[in-house]
Amino acid sequence: MLRPPSALALGWRALWRDWRAGELTVLVLAIALAVAALTAVAFFADRLQGGLQRDARQLLGGDVVLRSDHALVTDYEQQARALGLSVTRHSTFPTMARADDADGGEARLVSLKAVAPGYPLRGELRTALDPDDRVGQPGPGVPAQGEAWVDAALLEMLGLRVGQPLWLGERVFRIARVIVFEPDRGAGFLTFAPRVLIAEADLEATGLVQPASRIQYRLAVAGDDAAVRRFEAWAKARVAATGERGTQIESVESGRPELQQTLRRAEQFLSLVALLTALLAAVAVAVTARQYAQRHLDDCAMLRVLGLAQGTMARSYTVAFGLAGLAAAVLGTLIGWAVHFVFVWWLSGLLQADLPLPGWRPVGLGLGVGLTLMAAFGLPPVLQLARVPPLRVIRRDVGGVRAASLAVLVGGALGFALLLLVASGDITLGGIAVGGFAVAVAVFAGVAWGALSLLRVLVRESHAPRWLVLATRQITARPAYAVVQVASLAVGLLALLLLVLLRTDLIDSWRRATPPDAPNRFVINIQPDQAEAFRAYLREHGVARYDWYPMVRGRLVAIDGQPVRPEQFQGDRAQRLVEREFNLSYSRDLPTHNPLAAGRWQPDDAGAISIETGLADTLGLRLGQRLTFDIAGVAHEARITSLRKVDWASMHVNFFALFPVAAMPGDVPYTYIAAFRAPEQAGFDRELLRRFPNVTNVDTSAAVAQVQRVLGQVIRAVEFLFAFSLAAGVVVLLATVGATRAERERDYAILRALGAQSAVLRRVQRAELLGVGALAGLLASGVAVVVGWALARFVFDFEWRVSVWVPLAGIGAGAALALLAGWWTLRGVLRTPVVQTLRRAAL
Repeated sequence: MLRPPSALALGWRALWRDWRAGELTVLVLAIALAVAALTAVAFFADRLQGGLQRDARQLLGGDVVLRSDHALVTDYEQQARALGLSVTRHSTFPTMARADDADGGEARLVSLKAVAPGYPLRGELRTALDPDDRVGQPGPGVPAQGEAWVDAALLEMLGLRVGQPLWLGERVFRIARVIVFEPDRGAGFLTFAPRVLIAEADLEATGLVQPASRIQYRLAVAGDDAAVRRFEAWAKARVAATGERGTQIESVESGRPELQQTLRRAEQFLSLVALLTALLAAVAVAVTARQYAQRHLDDCAMLRVLGLAQGTMARSYTVAFGLAGLAAAVLGTLIGWAVHFVFVWWLSGLLQADLPLPGWRPVGLGLGVGLTLMAAFGLPPVLQLARVPPLRVIRRDVGGVRAASLAVLVGGALGFALLLLVASGDITLGGIAVGGFAVAVAVFAGVAWGALSLLRVLVRESHAPRWLVLATRQITARPAYAVVQVASLAVGLLALLLLVLLRTDLIDSWRRATPPDAPNRFVINIQPDQAEAFRAYLREHGVARYDWYPMVRGRLVAIDGQPVRPEQFQGDRAQRLVEREFNLSYSRDLPTHNPLAAGRWQPDDAGAISIETGLADTLGLRLGQRLTFDIAGVAHEARITSLRKVDWASMHVNFFALFPVAAMPGDVPYTYIAAFRAPEQAGFDRELLRRFPNVTNVDTSAAVAQVQRVLGQVIRAVEFLFAFSLAAGVVVLLATVGATRAERERDYAILRALGAQSAVLRRVQRAELLGVGALAGLLASGVAVVVGWALARFVFDFEWRVSVWVPLAGIGAGAALALLAGWWTLRGVLRTPVVQTLRRAAL
């Protein structure tokens, strides 16, 4: 007696047979596209995170940095050295530098930095002998005693050259080199004063360090990661135990956020496109697997007649589809590995360094997504083949493919959703994308069912054309199929429409945040008696548009009458904010680049104040609270009447707090700040400083250029990944339209046998496809607007203005794509001889 083949052997044979016959092509393609899109982003994100971790240390100047407003006790340095870490110190403070009397004696405010041996521990300081050299050379980070290294801007301000003397307090230094790049320079207006770098050993001789001096001390450590973590924990514990005020510990996680924020937004864009591709693939896999099961019902019934056990059949299909899913996942992972090099090529330049190799997490993600897609959406309909009754051999009306059980559907969908949430790396982004699609499927199915019921009522045989009646009967004869087809097609169109809207509206919003004509000059410390002359100078040089605001220094001293103390707040940032003075301002009109998030702007209300949303969140402020600011020794109380959204990367002048008045009381001291785009005129900045020698003119051209370059690179990367989603969308369209090909062939064959002309049936086919596509497009466009708004509002933080033409475009796109996919998939239905179709249906 022959022994029946094992489930593994049967599964392998079935897989090989179906692969050669092309039965699994669409299914494998859908899974491979989803895995490729997700792993391409995951590989890049993994390398990017490693690069950011490494480069953040360079931006800090060490692995961990202690920053304090007083000289740090020696315990910190001793502990770091005891752990085997490298240590260096530096101190920074504003002071005046002046040229020698023989060179004119001009003086300017500078940011003096005194560095100890070993500086910098991370990154490299680049200097040059020529002020026009923008590249420089790396070298020792500490000037020799008696030497000063300076920013090129200071030479221009004082009219000096390399080699000439520079006075700092009571000591004269020789200008030895020009600073080209300082790794831990940081950002903010306090760092915009020209830098002067000297050796720590020379600081005492200057006589500038006095009891009231506002000096910022830094101690940087670097070395083995484990030792660094032990030192950081020890330092935090010591600060907490001693109650030491004014000392903060900066690490990679708490360092400069500018580059991380920009690249994080790029990663979110790419993750969203990858998520949509995976969701599209899930639809394609589910539809294709059901179509596969429908075609193999009769074969499985015959195998049951020949004695094949249900368990063996189920295990064989599990083996076959498991291997197919694994192969598709491996293929997709390899494609993703190759594709991520495109992202690296476009975007790694933002870090200006080679990115480290990725870890194994993206590989695990790719394999997990591929196998989960197959298990959750591919296997459930196929496993029903094991339960096909032998009676189907003689009765085709029994043993059809049914909808999967609720437990199977919910379990598979939840598993896939959790995997996508992990892949997104952002719970809000993943929740909106996955949750939005889950709700959309339910809405699509419900509306499609209602539309079918309405269609039966509206189209009557006595009034409608014959072809329209036939098309209606074709759609409503199998309502479940029609609902599945409309819902599947609508989900595919939803993803495609959402991607198109993202490509246009959201990216345009990002571009509008930092337009090409964004300000590239910030000028501070403009005195009130210089205001008219300064604005006249701008008009002389053709600068018509500029930000112009008064700036007031004030300290928050009370909230609702209760004194403010740092220990009331949790988090280092909140405590630092209440310890420092704020840059306040006032304006009768709401700034156009500061949209209101809550409350109402109340012009000319002297008792009102508007707060930036980020500050409100950090300090726990809310509408209606009363804030008291100490401004030049005078208390000013105001009630929070509005909250503003501020994009700090917009290159506009922004403030934490704004009074909605045209003028403050006369005893409030203030200066002006201006932001504008400088004209392309030689000598503009030099003449500006000559006319207004007390102001600080900050050239942000390089920063604006970098932001624009970032936008262009990110958009190209998104567009490249967009191609994967388009391919997945095409797969969904082909799968959903082709899912009912067998039924259409049989129905059309019967109608042709009864005398229906091919021309009439073509009109029926077109009407059916156009109707299904138009309904799916309408549903998809409506949900796309809602989901797109949610993403713009809660993830990307953009103001999104959607066009009223989106629903019409969705209807047109749905009808056109359904017709095109239907023509491609069903092009041979009406050309197949009637006898051949009926014989095949009878087998």
